[in-house]
Amino acid sequence: MAAMGGLGLPCSSFKLSQHPRPSIIISRPPSSSSPRQHRASAVRMAVTLDEKTNENKSYSLRNSEEAFNIAKELMPGGVNSPVRAFKSVGGQPIVMDSVKGSRMWDIDGNEYIDYVGSWGPAIIGHADDEVVAALTETMKKGTSFGAPCLLENTLAELVISAVPSIEMVRFVNSGTEACMGALRLARAFTGREYIVKFEGCYHGHADPFLVKAGSGVATLGLPDSPGVPKAATSATLTSPYNDLETVKNLFDSHKGEIAAVILEPVVGNSGFIAPRPGFLEALQEITRKNGALLIFDEVMTGFRLSYGGAQEYFGITPDITTLGKIIGGGLPVGAYGGRRDIMEMVAPAGPMYQAGTLSGNPLAMTAGVHTLKRLRQPGSYEYLDKITSELIDGVIEAGKRTGHAICGGYIGGMFGFFFTQGPVDNFSDAKKSDTAKFARFYRGMLEEGVYFAPSQFEAGFTSLAHSFEDIKQTIAAAEKVLSQI
Repeated sequence: MAAMGGLGLPCSSFKLSQHPRPSIIISRPPSSSSPRQHRASAVRMAVTLDEKTNENKSYSLRNSEEAFNIAKELMPGGVNSPVRAFKSVGGQPIVMDSVKGSRMWDIDGNEYIDYVGSWGPAIIGHADDEVVAALTETMKKGTSFGAPCLLENTLAELVISAVPSIEMVRFVNSGTEACMGALRLARAFTGREYIVKFEGCYHGHADPFLVKAGSGVATLGLPDSPGVPKAATSATLTSPYNDLETVKNLFDSHKGEIAAVILEPVVGNSGFIAPRPGFLEALQEITRKNGALLIFDEVMTGFRLSYGGAQEYFGITPDITTLGKIIGGGLPVGAYGGRRDIMEMVAPAGPMYQAGTLSGNPLAMTAGVHTLKRLRQPGSYEYLDKITSELIDGVIEAGKRTGHAICGGYIGGMFGFFFTQGPVDNFSDAKKSDTAKFARFYRGMLEEGVYFAPSQFEAGFTSLAHSFEDIKQTIAAAEKVLSQI
């Protein structure tokens, strides 16, 4: 098998230039058709793969446009997660056909170097041969049991041995579900209701988390989405990220009432924002002093900044940790875990109820086990650090050479950059970015065959499948685009 990414990790032998380009056959309904007929016609849309490629083909999204127009009649906004609709960058959303290693192909046959990685899970590369083979064998036994399986034990042991804060773990099906469980657990364990979250940190779409800070230094949260009742967010307190004084003031004004502080230890949902020196240590001290719990949302940073996540990287052990993405190897998964005395509050061991039909299903457990075992191989995180540093340094230098205000950073296989002078320490700083410029940059990079996250306010990800040639091509493309915008 061919080695990819410079680590000698086994991946499928394939030539990027010979990947078949898909052609699309779309049955469009007549304008007078009923919604039911329209849906039926969309089901008849077929993707076929041409035998030959056309290397001189100009960049086109005609097939994506036609497919997306049909999707808008079937799903709200044409997508199942809002950022995919390209609202913040404009232009035509892209409908993907296949992925392999560090690459993606859309249904028009365009090829991209991918820095989204399915929003983080694809840390060893897309469609890894060993993971796919293991999934194939597991599927022969069944896709879901609704009962315990040995694979749950295997993945639990791997997670517990890797993550410093986790002595027991509960598997769920998404990061949102993990954060919901962690919040309920913190309230059950402490007997308190209030939580502190940080502006710009995303913890899923559960009602208590859809809150942003008000105009004052610190305010009670107001719902950030229609349909969220004020009662659901009345116990959610907010603070700017990296702002210790506001956190201290919140604890002073709510003595004995705060159950937990929850945060992304490195923010990824406002772009890449790292904690200031001493920030995480101070949060740990404040929560311990006041009898509250510290929750690290490591859905994004877990197993990405280091094998033990952000908490291992920074040397800070929280009370509860939430995980997702990487621990499922690309399949739907989530988890929350922590100290044994806290986790024994969870049913059936304790009174705090939480359950899930597909939790711990054998497919997600299989993909997670094989992904984590790959990450344990020597040199994995050193390689991620090396290629990511080369990428972000190259993009920022290209931006400065072409006269743009730009800043950014990285840790391990996670990175981000902003079109602003910086520094960026919180969401308010991030919002100073030139989002119109980012949109032009983004669309230009698509035409050059590079796929970043379609928002200025999302982190990017590298993988073990990315090669130094991928990085070199990306930097060259960035300089070309930056010199034109």
